[in-house]
Amino acid sequence: MGESMGKLVLFLALLGLVGAAAPATAQPGRVWSATWGASPQAPTDLLGPSWAVGGFENQTVRQVVRVSRGGAVARVRFSNLAGTAPLRITGATVARSTGGAAVASVRQLTFGGRTEAVVPAGRDLASDPVVLPVEPLGKVAVTLYFAGKSGPATGHGFANATSYRASGDHRADPSATAFTDTSQSWYYLSGVEVLDLPPRRNTVVAFGDSITEGAYSTVDGDNRYPDQLAERGRGRFGVVNAGIGGNRLLSGSPCFGEPGVDRFARDVLAQPDVRTVVVLEGVNDIGASAWANECFPAGRPVTAADLIAGHRKLIAAARAKGVRIVGATVLPFKGAMYFTEEGEAVRDALNTWIRTSGEYDAVVDFDRVTADPADPDALRPAYDCGDRLHPNDAGYQAMADAVDLSAL
Repeated sequence: MGESMGKLVLFLALLGLVGAAAPATAQPGRVWSATWGASPQAPTDLLGPSWAVGGFENQTVRQVVRVSRGGAVARVRFSNLAGTAPLRITGATVARSTGGAAVASVRQLTFGGRTEAVVPAGRDLASDPVVLPVEPLGKVAVTLYFAGKSGPATGHGFANATSYRASGDHRADPSATAFTDTSQSWYYLSGVEVLDLPPRRNTVVAFGDSITEGAYSTVDGDNRYPDQLAERGRGRFGVVNAGIGGNRLLSGSPCFGEPGVDRFARDVLAQPDVRTVVVLEGVNDIGASAWANECFPAGRPVTAADLIAGHRKLIAAARAKGVRIVGATVLPFKGAMYFTEEGEAVRDALNTWIRTSGEYDAVVDFDRVTADPADPDALRPAYDCGDRLHPNDAGYQAMADAVDLSAL
Protein backbone atom coordinates (compact mmCIF):
# COMPACT_ATOMS: atom_id res chain seq x y z
CA MET A 1 0.00 0.00 0.00
CA GLY A 2 1.45 3.35 -1.05
CA GLU A 3 1.80 6.31 1.31
CA SER A 4 -1.12 8.22 -0.24
CA MET A 5 -3.39 5.17 -0.03
CA GLY A 6 -2.34 4.58 3.56
CA LYS A 7 -3.29 8.15 4.47
CA LEU A 8 -6.64 7.72 2.71
CA VAL A 9 -7.40 4.53 4.64
CA LEU A 10 -6.43 6.19 7.94
CA PHE A 11 -8.62 9.21 7.17
CA LEU A 12 -11.61 7.06 6.26
CA ALA A 13 -11.09 4.83 9.29
CA LEU A 14 -11.15 7.89 11.55
CA LEU A 15 -14.47 8.83 9.97
CA GLY A 16 -15.75 5.32 10.63
CA LEU A 17 -16.17 4.58 6.93
CA VAL A 18 -13.92 1.52 6.74
CA GLY A 19 -12.68 -1.06 9.15
CA ALA A 20 -16.05 -1.46 10.87
CA ALA A 21 -18.07 -4.65 10.78
CA ALA A 22 -21.44 -2.92 10.63
CA PRO A 23 -23.84 -3.99 7.86
CA ALA A 24 -24.04 -1.62 4.89
CA THR A 25 -27.70 -1.02 5.71
CA ALA A 26 -26.81 0.38 9.15
CA GLN A 27 -24.48 3.26 8.43
CA PRO A 28 -25.98 6.49 9.79
CA GLY A 29 -24.81 9.71 8.18
CA ARG A 30 -23.27 8.07 5.14
CA VAL A 31 -24.49 9.12 1.74
CA TRP A 32 -24.05 6.68 -1.11
CA SER A 33 -24.33 7.56 -4.78
CA ALA A 34 -25.19 5.06 -7.49
CA THR A 35 -22.52 4.99 -10.19
CA TRP A 36 -23.66 1.87 -12.09
CA GLY A 37 -26.77 -0.27 -12.09
CA ALA A 38 -28.78 -2.90 -13.94
CA SER A 39 -32.49 -3.55 -13.45
CA PRO A 40 -33.07 -7.08 -12.11
CA GLN A 41 -35.08 -9.64 -14.07
CA ALA A 42 -36.39 -13.14 -13.46
CA PRO A 43 -34.51 -15.96 -15.26
CA THR A 44 -36.09 -17.39 -18.40
CA ASP A 45 -35.16 -19.80 -21.18
CA LEU A 46 -37.79 -18.42 -23.57
CA LEU A 47 -35.08 -16.31 -25.24
CA GLY A 48 -32.56 -19.18 -25.49
CA PRO A 49 -30.17 -21.04 -23.18
CA SER A 50 -29.14 -19.06 -20.13
CA TRP A 51 -26.81 -19.59 -17.19
CA ALA A 52 -29.48 -17.90 -15.08
CA VAL A 53 -31.98 -20.74 -15.38
CA GLY A 54 -29.68 -23.43 -13.99
CA GLY A 55 -27.74 -21.15 -11.67
CA PHE A 56 -24.27 -21.98 -10.36
CA GLU A 57 -22.55 -24.63 -8.23
CA ASN A 58 -18.83 -24.72 -7.37
CA GLN A 59 -18.38 -22.00 -9.94
CA THR A 60 -17.00 -18.47 -10.02
CA VAL A 61 -18.65 -15.69 -12.04
CA ARG A 62 -16.71 -12.52 -12.91
CA GLN A 63 -18.61 -9.51 -14.24
CA VAL A 64 -17.01 -6.33 -15.58
CA VAL A 65 -18.86 -3.01 -15.48
CA ARG A 66 -17.91 0.57 -16.26
CA VAL A 67 -18.87 3.09 -13.59
CA SER A 68 -19.92 6.66 -14.34
CA ARG A 69 -18.61 8.78 -11.49
CA GLY A 70 -15.61 7.86 -9.34
CA GLY A 71 -14.96 7.57 -5.64
CA ALA A 72 -12.48 6.36 -3.04
CA VAL A 73 -14.86 4.00 -1.22
CA ALA A 74 -17.33 1.68 -2.91
CA ARG A 75 -19.91 -0.94 -2.11
CA VAL A 76 -21.64 -3.48 -4.34
CA ARG A 77 -25.30 -4.42 -4.39
CA PHE A 78 -26.72 -7.86 -5.21
CA SER A 79 -30.32 -8.82 -6.00
CA ASN A 80 -32.30 -11.96 -5.25
CA LEU A 81 -35.52 -10.30 -6.38
CA ALA A 82 -36.78 -13.29 -8.37
CA GLY A 83 -35.49 -15.89 -5.94
CA THR A 84 -37.82 -18.22 -4.04
CA ALA A 85 -35.17 -19.18 -1.48
CA PRO A 86 -32.27 -17.38 0.24
CA LEU A 87 -29.23 -16.93 -1.99
CA ARG A 88 -25.92 -18.01 -0.46
CA ILE A 89 -22.83 -16.31 -1.87
CA THR A 90 -19.78 -18.14 -0.54
CA GLY A 91 -17.53 -15.18 -1.20
CA ALA A 92 -17.12 -12.12 -3.40
CA THR A 93 -14.41 -9.70 -4.47
CA VAL A 94 -14.19 -6.42 -6.32
CA ALA A 95 -11.16 -5.32 -8.34
CA ARG A 96 -9.98 -3.08 -11.12
CA SER A 97 -10.46 -4.61 -14.55
CA THR A 98 -7.32 -4.84 -16.65
CA GLY A 99 -9.01 -6.31 -19.74
CA GLY A 100 -11.19 -9.33 -20.35
CA ALA A 101 -11.42 -11.41 -17.17
CA ALA A 102 -8.04 -10.21 -15.84
CA VAL A 103 -8.02 -7.97 -12.76
CA ALA A 104 -5.74 -6.13 -10.35
CA SER A 105 -6.05 -4.66 -6.85
CA VAL A 106 -8.42 -7.40 -5.66
CA ARG A 107 -10.44 -6.52 -2.55
CA GLN A 108 -12.46 -9.00 -0.49
CA LEU A 109 -16.09 -7.95 -0.03
CA THR A 110 -17.68 -8.44 3.37
CA PHE A 111 -21.27 -8.35 4.56
CA GLY A 112 -21.70 -7.26 8.15
CA GLY A 113 -18.08 -8.24 8.63
CA ARG A 114 -18.54 -11.74 7.20
CA THR A 115 -17.15 -12.98 3.88
CA GLU A 116 -20.24 -15.08 3.15
CA ALA A 117 -23.52 -13.43 2.23
CA VAL A 118 -27.10 -14.59 2.44
CA VAL A 119 -29.57 -12.57 0.37
CA PRO A 120 -33.19 -13.25 1.36
CA ALA A 121 -35.66 -14.21 -1.34
CA GLY A 122 -37.19 -11.18 -2.99
CA ARG A 123 -34.61 -8.80 -1.50
CA ASP A 124 -31.27 -7.22 -2.25
CA LEU A 125 -28.14 -6.74 -0.15
CA ALA A 126 -25.29 -4.24 -0.19
CA SER A 127 -21.75 -5.14 0.82
CA ASP A 128 -19.83 -3.34 3.52
CA PRO A 129 -17.75 -0.35 2.32
CA VAL A 130 -14.46 -1.23 0.68
CA VAL A 131 -11.54 1.07 -0.15
CA LEU A 132 -11.02 0.79 -3.88
CA PRO A 133 -10.42 4.20 -5.47
CA VAL A 134 -12.31 4.20 -8.76
CA GLU A 135 -11.73 6.76 -11.49
CA PRO A 136 -14.69 8.27 -13.37
CA LEU A 137 -15.56 5.98 -16.31
CA GLY A 138 -13.27 3.30 -14.87
CA LYS A 139 -13.99 -0.43 -15.13
CA VAL A 140 -14.37 -2.68 -12.12
CA ALA A 141 -14.83 -6.45 -11.92
CA VAL A 142 -17.12 -8.07 -9.37
CA THR A 143 -16.45 -11.77 -8.80
CA LEU A 144 -18.82 -14.19 -7.03
CA TYR A 145 -18.10 -17.74 -5.89
CA PHE A 146 -20.88 -20.24 -5.21
CA ALA A 147 -19.79 -23.41 -3.41
CA GLY A 148 -23.29 -24.89 -3.30
CA LYS A 149 -26.23 -24.63 -5.66
CA SER A 150 -27.33 -21.04 -6.14
CA GLY A 151 -30.66 -21.87 -7.71
CA PRO A 152 -32.06 -19.88 -10.66
CA ALA A 153 -30.36 -16.51 -10.83
CA THR A 154 -31.94 -13.08 -10.73
CA GLY A 155 -29.98 -11.06 -13.27
CA HIS A 156 -30.15 -8.93 -16.38
CA GLY A 157 -30.56 -10.77 -19.66
CA PHE A 158 -29.20 -8.40 -22.29
CA ALA A 159 -26.06 -6.90 -20.79
CA ASN A 160 -24.25 -6.24 -24.07
CA ALA A 161 -21.15 -6.95 -22.01
CA THR A 162 -19.14 -10.13 -21.45
CA SER A 163 -19.38 -12.04 -18.19
CA TYR A 164 -16.97 -14.86 -17.38
CA ARG A 165 -17.32 -18.21 -15.60
CA ALA A 166 -14.78 -20.61 -14.11
CA SER A 167 -15.02 -23.97 -12.36
CA GLY A 168 -13.99 -23.89 -8.70
CA ASP A 169 -13.08 -20.95 -6.50
CA HIS A 170 -11.28 -18.20 -8.43
CA ARG A 171 -12.72 -15.15 -6.70
CA ALA A 172 -9.24 -13.80 -5.83
CA ASP A 173 -7.52 -14.98 -9.02
CA PRO A 174 -6.12 -11.99 -10.96
CA SER A 175 -5.60 -14.07 -14.07
CA ALA A 176 -8.14 -14.66 -16.82
CA THR A 177 -6.91 -18.20 -17.53
CA ALA A 178 -9.55 -20.13 -15.58
CA PHE A 179 -12.47 -18.10 -16.95
CA THR A 180 -13.11 -20.11 -20.08
CA ASP A 181 -16.90 -19.70 -20.38
CA THR A 182 -18.59 -16.45 -21.39
CA SER A 183 -22.07 -15.01 -21.70
CA GLN A 184 -23.63 -11.60 -22.31
CA SER A 185 -25.79 -11.35 -19.20
CA TRP A 186 -25.31 -10.17 -15.63
CA TYR A 187 -26.08 -12.40 -12.64
CA TYR A 188 -27.21 -11.14 -9.22
CA LEU A 189 -25.18 -7.94 -9.69
CA SER A 190 -27.52 -4.94 -9.55
CA GLY A 191 -25.50 -1.92 -8.46
CA VAL A 192 -22.19 -0.28 -7.68
CA GLU A 193 -22.22 2.71 -5.34
CA VAL A 194 -19.55 5.14 -4.20
CA LEU A 195 -19.41 7.23 -1.07
CA ASP A 196 -20.56 10.77 -1.85
CA LEU A 197 -18.24 13.22 -0.09
CA PRO A 198 -19.63 15.83 0.23
CA PRO A 199 -23.26 14.79 -0.48
CA ARG A 200 -24.39 16.22 -3.82
CA ARG A 201 -27.49 14.23 -4.84
CA ASN A 202 -26.43 14.04 -8.45
CA THR A 203 -27.40 10.63 -9.84
CA VAL A 204 -29.27 10.48 -13.16
CA VAL A 205 -31.31 7.38 -13.99
CA ALA A 206 -32.10 6.49 -17.61
CA PHE A 207 -35.37 4.53 -17.55
CA GLY A 208 -36.76 2.63 -20.50
CA ASP A 209 -36.66 -0.38 -22.78
CA SER A 210 -34.02 -1.90 -25.07
CA ILE A 211 -33.11 1.45 -26.60
CA THR A 212 -32.12 2.71 -23.16
CA GLU A 213 -30.55 -0.66 -22.36
CA GLY A 214 -28.34 -0.27 -25.44
CA ALA A 215 -29.41 -3.16 -27.65
CA TYR A 216 -27.12 -3.71 -30.67
CA SER A 217 -24.46 -1.33 -29.46
CA THR A 218 -20.93 -2.74 -29.66
CA VAL A 219 -20.46 -5.50 -27.08
CA ASP A 220 -18.08 -4.33 -24.32
CA GLY A 221 -17.85 -0.94 -26.06
CA ASP A 222 -19.91 0.97 -23.47
CA ASN A 223 -21.65 2.85 -26.26
CA ARG A 224 -25.21 2.74 -24.92
CA TYR A 225 -26.76 6.21 -24.77
CA PRO A 226 -26.54 6.34 -20.92
CA ASP A 227 -22.83 5.41 -21.19
CA GLN A 228 -22.23 8.23 -23.62
CA LEU A 229 -24.24 10.59 -21.43
CA ALA A 230 -21.89 9.66 -18.58
CA GLU A 231 -18.94 10.47 -20.85
CA ARG A 232 -20.38 13.91 -21.45
CA GLY A 233 -20.68 14.35 -17.69
CA ARG A 234 -17.00 13.41 -17.17
CA GLY A 235 -17.71 12.11 -13.68
CA ARG A 236 -19.68 15.17 -12.50
CA PHE A 237 -22.77 13.01 -11.98
CA GLY A 238 -23.60 9.33 -11.77
CA VAL A 239 -25.62 7.63 -14.51
CA VAL A 240 -27.59 4.45 -13.88
CA ASN A 241 -29.05 2.46 -16.77
CA ALA A 242 -32.51 1.19 -15.80
CA GLY A 243 -33.43 -0.06 -19.28
CA ILE A 244 -34.84 -3.55 -19.86
CA GLY A 245 -35.03 -4.95 -23.38
CA GLY A 246 -38.63 -5.51 -24.45
CA ASN A 247 -40.02 -3.68 -21.42
CA ARG A 248 -43.42 -2.05 -21.69
CA LEU A 249 -44.85 0.83 -19.74
CA LEU A 250 -48.25 -0.72 -19.04
CA SER A 251 -47.90 -4.52 -19.34
CA GLY A 252 -45.58 -7.12 -17.88
CA SER A 253 -43.85 -10.00 -19.62
CA PRO A 254 -42.21 -13.31 -18.59
CA CYS A 255 -39.20 -12.27 -20.67
CA PHE A 256 -39.01 -8.51 -20.29
CA GLY A 257 -39.92 -7.72 -16.73
CA GLU A 258 -42.64 -5.94 -14.83
CA PRO A 259 -44.53 -3.00 -16.36
CA GLY A 260 -42.62 0.25 -16.22
CA VAL A 261 -45.29 1.80 -13.99
CA ASP A 262 -44.70 -0.98 -11.44
CA ARG A 263 -40.89 -1.17 -11.45
CA PHE A 264 -40.32 2.59 -11.48
CA ALA A 265 -40.25 2.92 -7.68
CA ARG A 266 -37.64 0.18 -7.27
CA ASP A 267 -35.46 0.77 -10.32
CA VAL A 268 -35.48 4.58 -10.21
CA LEU A 269 -36.74 6.15 -7.00
CA ALA A 270 -34.91 3.71 -4.73
CA GLN A 271 -31.53 4.49 -6.32
CA PRO A 272 -29.31 6.24 -3.78
CA ASP A 273 -28.74 9.94 -4.41
CA VAL A 274 -31.10 10.07 -7.40
CA ARG A 275 -31.80 13.59 -8.63
CA THR A 276 -33.17 13.17 -12.16
CA VAL A 277 -34.78 10.46 -14.30
CA VAL A 278 -35.05 10.42 -18.11
CA VAL A 279 -38.07 8.37 -19.26
CA LEU A 280 -38.18 6.65 -22.67
CA GLU A 281 -41.03 4.14 -22.75
CA GLY A 282 -43.92 3.23 -25.04
CA VAL A 283 -42.75 1.73 -28.33
CA ASN A 284 -43.14 -1.87 -27.14
CA ASP A 285 -46.64 -1.15 -25.83
CA ILE A 286 -47.51 0.24 -29.26
CA GLY A 287 -45.94 -2.61 -31.23
CA ALA A 288 -46.92 -5.60 -29.08
CA SER A 289 -50.48 -5.77 -30.39
CA ALA A 290 -49.08 -6.36 -33.88
CA TRP A 291 -46.48 -8.93 -32.80
CA ALA A 292 -47.87 -11.04 -29.95
CA ASN A 293 -45.87 -14.12 -28.83
CA GLU A 294 -44.74 -15.87 -25.63
CA CYS A 295 -42.73 -12.85 -24.57
CA PHE A 296 -45.31 -10.29 -25.70
CA PRO A 297 -48.64 -11.70 -24.47
CA ALA A 298 -51.53 -10.53 -26.61
CA GLY A 299 -53.73 -7.72 -25.37
CA ARG A 300 -55.91 -4.98 -26.73
CA PRO A 301 -54.08 -2.30 -28.73
CA VAL A 302 -52.99 0.60 -26.55
CA THR A 303 -54.13 4.13 -27.22
CA ALA A 304 -52.24 7.37 -26.78
CA ALA A 305 -54.54 8.10 -23.82
CA ASP A 306 -53.48 4.82 -22.19
CA LEU A 307 -49.79 5.68 -22.54
CA ILE A 308 -50.27 9.26 -21.38
CA ALA A 309 -52.00 7.97 -18.26
CA GLY A 310 -49.00 5.69 -17.63
CA HIS A 311 -46.54 8.55 -18.08
CA ARG A 312 -48.57 10.66 -15.67
CA LYS A 313 -48.19 7.93 -13.03
CA LEU A 314 -44.41 8.13 -13.39
CA ILE A 315 -44.48 11.92 -13.18
CA ALA A 316 -46.60 11.84 -10.01
CA ALA A 317 -44.35 9.22 -8.39
CA ALA A 318 -41.20 11.21 -9.18
CA ARG A 319 -42.66 14.47 -7.93
CA ALA A 320 -43.75 12.83 -4.68
CA LYS A 321 -40.09 11.93 -4.05
CA GLY A 322 -38.69 15.28 -5.16
CA VAL A 323 -37.05 13.76 -8.24
CA ARG A 324 -36.78 15.79 -11.45
CA ILE A 325 -38.35 13.92 -14.39
CA VAL A 326 -37.45 14.43 -18.06
CA GLY A 327 -39.68 13.03 -20.80
CA ALA A 328 -38.12 11.61 -23.96
CA THR A 329 -40.02 11.31 -27.22
CA VAL A 330 -40.33 7.82 -28.73
CA LEU A 331 -37.98 7.14 -31.65
CA PRO A 332 -39.23 6.40 -35.20
CA PHE A 333 -39.75 2.72 -36.03
CA LYS A 334 -41.18 2.54 -39.54
CA GLY A 335 -40.06 -0.74 -41.15
CA ALA A 336 -39.57 -2.54 -37.83
CA MET A 337 -41.14 -5.95 -37.32
CA TYR A 338 -44.14 -4.59 -35.43
CA PHE A 339 -44.71 -1.29 -37.24
CA THR A 340 -48.26 -0.41 -38.32
CA GLU A 341 -49.81 2.85 -39.45
CA GLU A 342 -52.19 2.64 -36.49
CA GLY A 343 -49.25 2.32 -34.14
CA GLU A 344 -47.53 5.26 -35.81
CA ALA A 345 -50.56 7.43 -35.11
CA VAL A 346 -50.33 6.50 -31.42
CA ARG A 347 -46.61 7.32 -31.35
CA ASP A 348 -47.22 10.71 -32.97
CA ALA A 349 -49.95 11.57 -30.47
CA LEU A 350 -47.83 10.47 -27.49
CA ASN A 351 -44.83 12.46 -28.70
CA THR A 352 -46.97 15.57 -29.24
CA TRP A 353 -48.20 15.32 -25.65
CA ILE A 354 -44.65 14.85 -24.30
CA ARG A 355 -43.43 17.90 -26.24
CA THR A 356 -46.31 20.27 -25.59
CA SER A 357 -48.17 19.35 -22.40
CA GLY A 358 -45.66 20.89 -20.03
CA GLU A 359 -46.23 18.02 -17.59
CA TYR A 360 -42.63 16.82 -17.64
CA ASP A 361 -40.04 19.06 -16.01
CA ALA A 362 -38.09 19.03 -19.29
CA VAL A 363 -38.14 17.22 -22.63
CA VAL A 364 -35.44 15.59 -24.75
CA ASP A 365 -36.61 15.08 -28.33
CA PHE A 366 -35.00 11.80 -29.35
CA ASP A 367 -37.58 11.44 -32.15
CA ARG A 368 -36.47 14.53 -34.06
CA VAL A 369 -32.77 13.87 -33.44
CA THR A 370 -32.88 10.33 -34.87
CA ALA A 371 -35.52 10.67 -37.60
CA ASP A 372 -34.68 10.34 -41.29
CA PRO A 373 -35.12 13.81 -42.88
CA ALA A 374 -36.49 12.10 -45.98
CA ASP A 375 -39.03 10.08 -43.98
CA PRO A 376 -39.61 11.32 -40.40
CA ASP A 377 -41.45 8.12 -39.49
CA ALA A 378 -38.23 6.13 -39.99
CA LEU A 379 -34.83 6.09 -38.31
CA ARG A 380 -32.06 8.00 -40.05
CA PRO A 381 -30.09 5.31 -41.98
CA ALA A 382 -26.78 6.43 -40.47
CA TYR A 383 -28.24 5.75 -37.01
CA ASP A 384 -29.99 2.43 -37.76
CA CYS A 385 -28.48 -0.81 -36.42
CA GLY A 386 -30.27 -2.61 -39.26
CA ASP A 387 -33.62 -3.56 -37.73
CA ARG A 388 -35.29 -0.15 -38.25
CA LEU A 389 -35.97 0.05 -34.51
CA HIS A 390 -32.73 0.24 -32.55
CA PRO A 391 -29.98 2.81 -33.04
CA ASN A 392 -26.36 1.85 -33.68
CA ASP A 393 -23.42 3.34 -31.77
CA ALA A 394 -23.68 6.59 -33.75
CA GLY A 395 -27.39 6.80 -33.03
CA TYR A 396 -26.84 6.31 -29.32
CA GLN A 397 -24.20 9.05 -29.41
CA ALA A 398 -26.71 11.37 -31.10
CA MET A 399 -29.22 10.60 -28.36
CA ALA A 400 -26.71 11.37 -25.61
CA ASP A 401 -25.70 14.59 -27.36
CA ALA A 402 -29.36 15.66 -27.51
CA VAL A 403 -29.68 15.75 -23.71
CA ASP A 404 -29.36 19.26 -22.33
CA LEU A 405 -27.11 18.71 -19.30
CA SER A 406 -28.62 21.72 -17.59
CA ALA A 407 -31.99 19.92 -17.69
CA LEU A 408 -30.54 17.22 -15.47
